Amino acid sequence: MESDKQSVGREASSTGDTPRVAWIGLGNMGRGMVKNIAEKGTYAPPLLIYNRTAARAEKLASTLPSGKTKVVTSIPDTVDGADIIFTCVGDDQAIEETITAALKSPDAAKGKLFVDCSTVHPDTTNKLAQQITSAGAHFVACPVFGAPAMADSGNLVCVLAGPSAQTARVKPFCQGVMSRADIDYSDQPCGAATRLKIIGNTFIVNMVETLSEGHVLAEKSGLGSDNLHAFVETMFPGPYTAYSDRLRKGDYHKREEPLFNAHLARKDARHAKALADSCGAKMKGLEVCDAHLKEVVEHMGDRGDIAGIYGAVRQESGLKFEN
Repeated sequence: MESDKQSVGREASSTGDTPRVAWIGLGNMGRGMVKNIAEKGTYAPPLLIYNRTAARAEKLASTLPSGKTKVVTSIPDTVDGADIIFTCVGDDQAIEETITAALKSPDAAKGKLFVDCSTVHPDTTNKLAQQITSAGAHFVACPVFGAPAMADSGNLVCVLAGPSAQTARVKPFCQGVMSRADIDYSDQPCGAATRLKIIGNTFIVNMVETLSEGHVLAEKSGLGSDNLHAFVETMFPGPYTAYSDRLRKGDYHKREEPLFNAHLARKDARHAKALADSCGAKMKGLEVCDAHLKEVVEHMGDRGDIAGIYGAVRQESGLKFEN
């Protein structure tokens, strides 16, 4: 009788130079990225998908074309049945545990390419690169910029770092599939990609802080939130307008599942602060943002979203957290 592991290996066998692909981690971002690879990527089907909570993987697979994906129930089986393994998990501990499990059988990992899309500290990324290459496998860092809606529509920005021979294998799954554009750091240390991601995310949290303070001032001074939004969408189309709309419409406190979890935003802020401390840089604005994110977590718990900074600013300005 054929084992599940043998079945995965047989069903995912590659055709010529077309790679067998697997994905580990189906959070808000991972689900959309998998959808686009399944629908637009060139790979030897099925695309293997693994999530710690199997029900989430089953639910996603049920929404995709028949035969395009296969749910796998263990990380070793996921690695065994693929040539390229994408990972996208919540934090440093999660990716370290994932890679340790993936390399449990070194022979099974030899020659495989691991591509990590998680937002982690650059030191973690470089450590993973060393761990993976020491096991005879390859590694590319590929963090992404963009909200879940952009992941779903294939409009992310991918940042690739690692040996050019390996980033070349990843690029066919980026621009035109998962992303609208790529930032190419080929042949730079893998940690360069996550260093940019951590610094780039400070722009996002500071943007939300600025919008939150502006909307509160507009409301309290008599200008009005809608009038301020008209300025924002005229002068700053794109992310500023999207977040401004989320604030004024109350999306920041109404949704059950956050778009950008406040816990994860605080993790990114800690990484940025550690990076700054390591080189003597100061990030006073980030400290204000993180204090507000702390209030968001205290007020909303796991439902807290980065946009909840608006509620924290409202509260300290004498308004209710919810608008």
